[in-house]
Amino acid sequence: MIYWQLFWAYFKVGLFSIGGGMATIPFLYDLSDKSGWFTHAQLADMLAVSESTPGAMGVNMATYVGYTTAGIPGAVIATAALALPSIIIILLIARALEQVRHNRLVEAAFYGLRPASTALIAAAGITVVTIALLNVERFRSTGCLPDLFRWKAWVLSGAVLVLSNWGKRTRTWHPVVFIALSAVVGAVFHFAGV
Repeated sequence: MIYWQLFWAYFKVGLFSIGGGMATIPFLYDLSDKSGWFTHAQLADMLAVSESTPGAMGVNMATYVGYTTAGIPGAVIATAALALPSIIIILLIARALEQVRHNRLVEAAFYGLRPASTALIAAAGITVVTIALLNVERFRSTGCLPDLFRWKAWVLSGAVLVLSNWGKRTRTWHPVVFIALSAVVGAVFHFAGV
């Protein structure tokens, strides 16, 4: 039963998340609330790991959830279910493309999808920033404004911003270097108890 639930959940995510991996995040929050397979905090961790590892972020997250929910078969099923709608749609579009390529309705539909896709990605970005930089739950419990901010995250993101945009030597570094350095700093903070 869990395999069918994984398949159906990720098939729907793959079918409706137009715009790539970041567009899947609102669907994954909904899936988290409905299924209980992972928490919002675990979703933030999955997002960080998925962004740091090679491959498409949505596929990496589907594989992660599938594995934690139902082991290796679950990982395979969730990943395949996420990719299946795209494969089906591309095959159908490739077959019909020549007939509708210059159709005004098709062009208008794609024009309408752009802002929707942009809005989903923006909403996901705002959610990720909120999770990474703000501690809303702690602020709600204490009511103290300094408890709202994750100061280590603000310092780290500020340092990465300065180094990646205004440092003469570091401005040309590959983004993977910043990701790796951020992972090292996070590990040091964790083990140092900071």
